[in-house]
Amino acid sequence: MAKQLLLCVLVIFGLALTSKATMYTVGDNSGWDISTDLDTWAKDKRFVVGDILAFQFSSYHSVNEVAKQSYEGCNTTNVLQSSSNGNTSFPLNTPGDRYFVCGNKLHCLGGMKLHVQVEENQGALSPAGAPESGAALPTSPSSKSGNPSAVVPSSAVLVHGGIRVDSLVLGFVGFVASTMC
Repeated sequence: MAKQLLLCVLVIFGLALTSKATMYTVGDNSGWDISTDLDTWAKDKRFVVGDILAFQFSSYHSVNEVAKQSYEGCNTTNVLQSSSNGNTSFPLNTPGDRYFVCGNKLHCLGGMKLHVQVEENQGALSPAGAPESGAALPTSPSSKSGNPSAVVPSSAVLVHGGIRVDSLVLGFVGFVASTMC
């Protein structure tokens, strides 16, 4: 019995240490919007493999992931991924540069574009489970009127404008371990 308990404790701590992903709401409370200074928003953040970018926007916008050349010229026709549903997440699964633009070229030219440099996650063995690219986030019925409306799980911990995903994983692992032990 003692060996089983020790094994369960080690599994819980091991998994907790490997899941340090952060969910960033792009633009924080202002969201993905033409009035948001996205360069300043991204400036003090460190994006690593396993993190998630959550885009929240009104029906006047969309978000397109594009290549560097399309980003620089606000080309909205050659997109890698696209969403216009108002609440979309993009997992950062590999290191390197990622580029996002609004589907409205005039908005992109007005600064509604985001470049993030994703670094290798040195603190984790593998990234935490992330939603598939383009997956919708849960929302409340209200529409965006200055502030995005997303339902944030109560077990999440806010960190630097993002949601720490590791607390959700730890809760799930604790539940599984308690049923095992």
